[in-house]
Amino acid sequence: MGHVVTRFAARVEATSAAIDVRSPTLRLVRAVLVVNPQATATTPAGRDVLAHALASQVELDVVETDYRGHAMMVARAAASDEVDLVVAHGGDGTVNEVVNGLLSTTDGKPNCYASAPMLGVVPGGSANVFARNLGLPRDPVEATHHLLNAIGQGRGRQVGLGRADGRWFTFNAGMGWDADVVAAVDRRRGKRTSPWLYSRTAVACYLRPPQGRPELTVRVPGEEPAQVRTAFVSNTDPWSYLGPRPVHLNTGCSFDLGLGLFALTGLGLPTVLRHVRQALRRRGQHRGRRLVRHDDVALISVTAESPVNFQVDGDLVGQRTHVEFVSVPRALTVAV
Repeated sequence: MGHVVTRFAARVEATSAAIDVRSPTLRLVRAVLVVNPQATATTPAGRDVLAHALASQVELDVVETDYRGHAMMVARAAASDEVDLVVAHGGDGTVNEVVNGLLSTTDGKPNCYASAPMLGVVPGGSANVFARNLGLPRDPVEATHHLLNAIGQGRGRQVGLGRADGRWFTFNAGMGWDADVVAAVDRRRGKRTSPWLYSRTAVACYLRPPQGRPELTVRVPGEEPAQVRTAFVSNTDPWSYLGPRPVHLNTGCSFDLGLGLFALTGLGLPTVLRHVRQALRRRGQHRGRRLVRHDDVALISVTAESPVNFQVDGDLVGQRTHVEFVSVPRALTVAV
């Protein structure tokens, strides 16, 4: 860890020297750093150097989370206190909680997002899907360097988000098989979350679905309802990552467009294997007679015959029989 911290500190010093704090384009901002100490790639030493780096450019408060939902509470308080920037250092679950806290006062109403603090992300998890899809570095050292430059140059990007059953999501959500996997992994994982754990759990949930295989009805505007067995909703592409490999379900999705629906009317082994292979290809183009797919839609409605697991951004929300997934353009500004 010592050589990493030394390299980190050297990068910070170089970045700080390159940013003229007297520049009229840079104003001192109030910021909160939210750290999940249980995230896979976070360490006390890394946290301290990150905090020192940020404190050289902004007026900073640092909060370590103690329990699920803590990051959301901290971000909500920061938004109410009109803080300028909230930085999430952790995995996708931490980012999701911070986003939900930042936007908690908007209640999904249009044209209410401009007042929300800017979001900064320094990856500290195992997948870091949101950060990777924004083009941010995976390495916390590089990501901090990138964030400091974004602060100094006033760079930000407005991104569209999804909203489902009162919960915001940044990259994906779903009902059925993917949510079953999330539920099973959530019971087992700790710091050692790995692509192998997710793969093994996905196979187990396919062979023995914990909720059975209740039929789902999916509806999108302008299309006939479809009866499916699982429904994946994307807010961007890739949908997720299997280690270094991107998983493509809706290649027409991005943070600048609407949501994507990827659903299968059957989960026979040939169908599943075909689409797994297609999802792991570089271009991720899917074909198949069991496939129901739409890109860039404003609303997706999913209804289940009986309660099924429901997840957003890789976190289990609970069980639902009906969820509406709504695209919200330009919902949040991210420092990039």
